[in-house]
Amino acid sequence: MTGPKVTLRRLRELADAGTPIVMVTAYDFVSGRVAERAGVDMVLVGDSGAQVVLGLPDTTSVTLDEMLMLAKAVRRGVLTPLVVCDLPFGSTERSDEQAVATSVRFVQEAGADAVKLEGANPARLSRLRAIVDAGIPVVGHVGLTPQTATALGGLRAQGRTADDAIRVARDAFAVQDAGAFAVVIEAVPADVVDEIRRALRIPVIGIGAGSADGQVLVQHDLLGITEGRAPVFVKRYAAVGDAMVEAVEAYAREVREGAFPAAEHVYPASAEVAAAVRAFVDDSGRR
Repeated sequence: MTGPKVTLRRLRELADAGTPIVMVTAYDFVSGRVAERAGVDMVLVGDSGAQVVLGLPDTTSVTLDEMLMLAKAVRRGVLTPLVVCDLPFGSTERSDEQAVATSVRFVQEAGADAVKLEGANPARLSRLRAIVDAGIPVVGHVGLTPQTATALGGLRAQGRTADDAIRVARDAFAVQDAGAFAVVIEAVPADVVDEIRRALRIPVIGIGAGSADGQVLVQHDLLGITEGRAPVFVKRYAAVGDAMVEAVEAYAREVREGAFPAAEHVYPASAEVAAAVRAFVDDSGRR
């Protein structure tokens, strides 16, 4: 399902109307096409691709060049949704100038519509303002921020004490005030997010954060492709991973049994052509 190109204005209209915004990750052309055909509003080329498609141990391991490669592939498959690209760890830390240069590469080389920046400390907010001042839309990300999860005590829910919930609220307000057009809030109790939303002017995209103004999930998680136990906030809508394994197992079995390829899977040749090749092989002395 396709329609008019999703814009920042359209996202604002959806939020104002109380229509939930649908966001999903994509990491290559195929997953981009799935998102496009499903009619989602936003596609996130997430640094979660480090683990999901590159097999790396965590999100901090993926490089800028690797993220650009993923983003380019996604963009080729996505026409309608707004494409947001994660700014990977190490690509913005040195200076505002580095952050702007990295963001420009995502726009120029990968066709990104916006970028996403984790965190809300003074340095992060300075980077966010610089990117916005350069004319590039930014999505903020507060609560659980995987790139700095070690400092937060690991990949665990945030905002579960009064002090920590207030920290998340301050971060969300700071990201808004720095110029973000939306903010992802991750792994924060729904009641806390509801209170924060009351005072925010920008849409909140939740992941493990209650209803919010919209939702984002890792596509491979919701499809049931990723192995192991999923986070509590993930709902698996299909068992695609199991179906893929079963299909490859069936293929392997039929190859070993001689059942594949069958007659309908091969190109026929006329008796004349087959005879000519037979004569050539016989005359070549190779048998």
